[in-house]
Amino acid sequence: MSRRKSARRGRRPADLSRRPDAGAPCPCGGGAYAACCGRFHRGEALPATAEELMRSRYSAFAVGDAAYLLGTWHPATRPARLDPADGPRWTGLEILDTSGGSAFHGEGTVTFRAHWVTAAGERGTQEERSRFVRVDGAWSYLDGAVA
Repeated sequence: MSRRKSARRGRRPADLSRRPDAGAPCPCGGGAYAACCGRFHRGEALPATAEELMRSRYSAFAVGDAAYLLGTWHPATRPARLDPADGPRWTGLEILDTSGGSAFHGEGTVTFRAHWVTAAGERGTQEERSRFVRVDGAWSYLDGAVA
């Protein structure tokens, strides 16, 4: 196993108070958290497609899992640090389009709309076309263009 894959399965932040209970709905809308994105966040599996990685990253933003986000970010574009708690609360995800990104591709794109709300009650959406590539066989988020 490469160091990069090991890092993804490695340390988790001690405080993930926003992480849903195992049977709770997944923030990405894909079913129960434990069987959906929770298995990726716990390091039990790696996303098989670019869309699975995108959904799991959205859920990581929603639950405040900075370690997972950094671990799935391409090394060439990864920030030195990230604090999802500084942003809004993510409240919903819509997948608008996908291109490539299957288990048989080396790259892919996912266009999505994410809904958010601030502590002051302001609501909005972010629409983005994200690019993903494989690094050592695992999907990584490369970059995105916000619409």
